[in-house]
Amino acid sequence: MEEIQLGKANRLLAALESNLFYREKLDGLGAVESFAEFSEKVPFTTKSELAANQLAHPPYGTNLTRPLEKYSRFHQTSGTSGQSMIWLDDPEGWNWLRGNWEWVWEKAGVKAGHAAFFPFSFGPFLGFWAGFESATNLGIRAIPAGGLTSENRVKMIARLRPEVLCCTPTYGLRLAEIADDARSLGVQKLIVAGEPGGSLPEVRARLNDAWDAEVIDHHGMTEVGPVTVGDLEHPSQLLIRHESYFCEVIEQDERGVGELVLTTLGRHGSPLLRYRTGDLVKPADQPDGFALDGGIIGRVDDMVVVRGVNLYPGAVEEVVRSVSGILEYEVLIEEVNAMSEVRLRVEGEGAEELEERLREVFSLRIPVEKVAEGTLERFEMKSKRWRK
Repeated sequence: MEEIQLGKANRLLAALESNLFYREKLDGLGAVESFAEFSEKVPFTTKSELAANQLAHPPYGTNLTRPLEKYSRFHQTSGTSGQSMIWLDDPEGWNWLRGNWEWVWEKAGVKAGHAAFFPFSFGPFLGFWAGFESATNLGIRAIPAGGLTSENRVKMIARLRPEVLCCTPTYGLRLAEIADDARSLGVQKLIVAGEPGGSLPEVRARLNDAWDAEVIDHHGMTEVGPVTVGDLEHPSQLLIRHESYFCEVIEQDERGVGELVLTTLGRHGSPLLRYRTGDLVKPADQPDGFALDGGIIGRVDDMVVVRGVNLYPGAVEEVVRSVSGILEYEVLIEEVNAMSEVRLRVEGEGAEELEERLREVFSLRIPVEKVAEGTLERFEMKSKRWRK
């Protein structure tokens, strides 16, 4: 696999002479003989650097390898951590992205003739369009359900009985909450993304119990495309499409957790070399590279230190979902005497049990307040439960 990847990396480097952004960064770098040399000579690319480039060269920036008229696809990031970034793709790059999504469908066991239900509006976000188009290309019946209420989406699922539901873990739980009996609706697989929950045993168990369906995690981003899919034999691990990405994990801590760095090997029109994703992962060795043990553990910028304890949203989510009576929750971050403190607000039953479980897991007293059902916000897309 490494030989195949290296050949693709060198073809990418050769294509970048016409890319102003990388021509300036790489300073004439030619072919490399190994990925050790690649990592030594190719500097990191960061989100802030890309955003600054688009501000300096509006609207698209200079990370374009071909003339502007060659680009036919427009997408942008969700902008949850700053200004939205625009991303363009030429037909070759789009076909590469779509091929990566086809790999996701195949690894998830979704076949031609199955129906996949997409209960959200697509907007300008890449993953939705690529997932939908790749599904139709494989003969999967793709059902769009944007612009509807959650109640009407449940009615559509009951009427059409799709085998596959694509959503965030949070929204999968929300739809199950609305349905009288989600287990009777015929959904066989949930492909979940956008949040860490799909690789967390407690969250998977809640979703599986609610739908009586297999839960398969997936992750990607507009900047790099679809990268991983859950391993059906080892659901807590994410498989990487190594033939499309050169992956590194940097700055690993004592647990082996570090930041995922990606190079897109087939997206020459708008490439990324050694892109610091901000995703925290733990690599698990495999014959042709590595998988991600525990999926996406968290984000570099999401961690909160409370009295010396590192709290990641995914770890808190797993504890919350282990308490069966909790319907929804939010985490409030407050500054007290120049130190961060957190407290939870929850709907449903089990606030006292949750407070005890949080103490057991994190050795912290984290107050949990019960609020009336319907008080807390519900989410269709990525949830924003941590608030300052």
